[in-house]
Amino acid sequence: MNAERIMSLSNAAVAVEVVPETGSTNADLLARAFTLQGPTLLVAEHQTAGRGRAGRSWLSAPGHSLTFSVAWKFGGGLHKLTGLPLAVGTALAETLGRLGQPVQLKWPNDVLKDGDKLAGILVETAAAGDGGVWAVIGIGLNLAMPDELEEQIGRSVAAVPWLARMERDTLLAAILDGLAEALRLFDKSGFAAFSARWNLLHGWQGQTVVILDRGEVLQEGLAAGVDDAGRLLLDTESGRVTVVAGDVSLRIKT
Repeated sequence: MNAERIMSLSNAAVAVEVVPETGSTNADLLARAFTLQGPTLLVAEHQTAGRGRAGRSWLSAPGHSLTFSVAWKFGGGLHKLTGLPLAVGTALAETLGRLGQPVQLKWPNDVLKDGDKLAGILVETAAAGDGGVWAVIGIGLNLAMPDELEEQIGRSVAAVPWLARMERDTLLAAILDGLAEALRLFDKSGFAAFSARWNLLHGWQGQTVVILDRGEVLQEGLAAGVDDAGRLLLDTESGRVTVVAGDVSLRIKT
């Protein structure tokens, strides 16, 4: 991949950097947050220590996935970032749909294809010197899935082989444009501008699910989408409740 070509194909006005290999693009941008001059995209051809939500690892194979992070500064405090991972998921899913790959969303931060995980999103933050907040948004997107990597992951995962044949710089520029547009809207209007869009892409709408925390069932009910704060709406026997994103997992009840 070529940084200058990605920038020439993109309308996002975001600085782009490409490295052949690194541990974690999120960790790299977080370490540089105080020195960044503006929005920055860091792409790794191979990421050796990718991270997922709740401390999980994100495994990828060189040439078979996109692993990148975007650093974006927001005004105000951390409370202004409520729902940001869901807004990012919406933007990514809509971009993939425009590219001919319809996908769905799983609360709070997964992109699904045919029920399996296709992409994950991890948002981490660092304080900015002017009172704002740098959000570093990491995305791992499976393009192809070698059998040996799927075996290492230990569960069925999704891929988009059609997009795997697409020229990488063009694909990344399209994703960057969708993300930049969404991040500007989020900075202005928060997640309320995305909730209806997210709900249209909700993969488990109306299905019975359980909310788990470290293997323990916290809630059970029908998944009913999200509210304007990005909280999961769950219709239980005792009425509708809201679930706040955290160290929980969402599973279809079996």
